[in-house]
Amino acid sequence: MERAMIAQSHNKHLVSKSRSENEKAAWTDCLKLYEDTIIQLNKTLDPNTKSTGFDQQIWLSAALTNIETCRTGFIEMGVSDYMLPLLSNNVSQLISNTLSLHNVFSIRPETYKSGFPNWVKVGDRKLLQRAYITADLVVAQDGSGDHTTIQAALDVAAERSGSSEKFMIYIKRGLYEENLEIGNNLKNIMLVGDGLKHTIISGSRSFGCSGGGYSTFNTATVGFIARGITFRNTAGPKKCQAVALRSGSDRSIFYRCGFVGYQDTLYVHSQRQFYKNCHIYGTVDFIFGDAAVVLQNCMIFARRPMHGQSNAITAQSRANPNQTTGIIIQNSRVMAAPDLVPVLSKVKTFLGRPWKEYSRTVFMCTFLDTLVDPAGWLEWDGDFGLDTLYYGEYNNFGPGASTSGRVKWGGYRVINSSTEASMFTVENFISRDLWLPDTGVPFTAGLY
Repeated sequence: MERAMIAQSHNKHLVSKSRSENEKAAWTDCLKLYEDTIIQLNKTLDPNTKSTGFDQQIWLSAALTNIETCRTGFIEMGVSDYMLPLLSNNVSQLISNTLSLHNVFSIRPETYKSGFPNWVKVGDRKLLQRAYITADLVVAQDGSGDHTTIQAALDVAAERSGSSEKFMIYIKRGLYEENLEIGNNLKNIMLVGDGLKHTIISGSRSFGCSGGGYSTFNTATVGFIARGITFRNTAGPKKCQAVALRSGSDRSIFYRCGFVGYQDTLYVHSQRQFYKNCHIYGTVDFIFGDAAVVLQNCMIFARRPMHGQSNAITAQSRANPNQTTGIIIQNSRVMAAPDLVPVLSKVKTFLGRPWKEYSRTVFMCTFLDTLVDPAGWLEWDGDFGLDTLYYGEYNNFGPGASTSGRVKWGGYRVINSSTEASMFTVENFISRDLWLPDTGVPFTAGLY
């Protein structure tokens, strides 16, 4: 904690010394990320915070991910040669050591009740399944609500300091062209729309290729519980990295939501996340990040990328073997979007590639259509991470599910044991402290 606070003070000083807009953008991201790291460390230290060893591993994993994201921003913005030495500190190493110490303890999963993972409170589960809701604020473009923009409603929500009650914002059908950030000052926010086809939050920030002026971290359209909303980035395939939603909130839920973009659509940045009955569209690395995340009963659509590009559905970024993170896709469907169908024979689509050395991704009990390349997985850069990653497939089906032609990497495995596969279920991977209670929403705790 002491070293992180010194580093944050150092960062604040260097923002004012930035020599270009790119340097300033990278430092600004780092200020947010180090602030969140200090919050995560505080939670592990606070004796008044009720937590398990599993909680602490999640928070420490998020703290480490924040620092990795900070460093990645400097590289993306092309200012790493000068700036990274200024950022030099041993915070990452100290957090890595602590993760290793925690990992020697056996964290025993607690009991589980049927229904939604138990980190959803009783009141929240009712809200998720209820047809009609009573909102704290209503957003409507036609003036029939309390506000015409979502940002205005969030500004009101931010004024209720210290409140632990759920604050619900109902967003009526319409296209809301806004870039939103739900930061650490906003607690227990729930956004409810009129359905993923009707309530759409859209932005167009991008990074890379044709420019855009934002780091990947900061291109997100919005970044908790959400139901019945589509989050969209319209930058297009030629703009490269263009995030539709970035989530770094612990115990976040997205139910019946849509995520539409091309490269880097859904940024599952950190902490525990759960996606249920969602539709996700993209091309390159379009589900990426370092959260402990389970996507269940989701429709995953690969789109037509730029000429010469291949599609990669996932790019998981675990940088330390003791981080409790990974992307788990269960009981879902992987298919070609309509724009990809005419060029299926010309575009290769892979299940994922290793963004970081200990990348971890598992597809299980999922339908894989013909678009999935027989090799299954794609290298990131030569042999980087191929022996240290963990890529698994368990009981998938469909024309793209055959594992006979899969890669021969040291870290890839066809999972034949239900015991090994059960490590990646909701019950064991994200719900060891029962943070999702019973719910009427269809849900699978284990493998089936």
